[in-house]
Amino acid sequence: LDILKDFIESILNIDIKEIYLNPYLNERSKYLPKEENFGIADVRVRTKENEEINVGIQFVDGIYYIQTKMLLYYSQIHLNQMEYKPQREFARTATINILDCNCFASPQYSKVIRVQSNESNIKLEELEMHVIELPKFTIEDIENINRKEQWVAYLKGDNQDIIDKIKDKNKNITALDNLVEKYWHEEKME
Repeated sequence: LDILKDFIESILNIDIKEIYLNPYLNERSKYLPKEENFGIADVRVRTKENEEINVGIQFVDGIYYIQTKMLLYYSQIHLNQMEYKPQREFARTATINILDCNCFASPQYSKVIRVQSNESNIKLEELEMHVIELPKFTIEDIENINRKEQWVAYLKGDNQDIIDKIKDKNKNITALDNLVEKYWHEEKME
């Protein structure tokens, strides 16, 4: 959870006081096919300002139906809140979508998508999808790289020298890298 906390704080630019895995994942994971249970994380965070936020993280591969995949994932994460105890109110939901391809025309690698309405009584500002397009990311100055850029560079994974420098700066990325290395050493081919 410390690794997820650091990643979420850097992408959403928030300070997290508490973080919990959504109990929905534990209860439902045994019923999901392995491929549906891989590459996603669903947590509930409380910020230092006491705001509760549902956060979902997914890796999206391929170039087809990306917008549909992001909207479906957003609705799944938002509606999973019904699995919480009844006294808990719905909270703002933010998803972090990490793409292995370029999907949007803008040159920026990072963007936030919010839905707006022309009706003043419809509240949509809580719908928040963060998008990271890995192929668009480049490092301008490795010595002054911020936490968000560290995470994106690590996830992009295309330069081992840069990854090694990032691991020297960020203990959570080092911890994740060690877990990934351990996973691949223990992975059995089926």
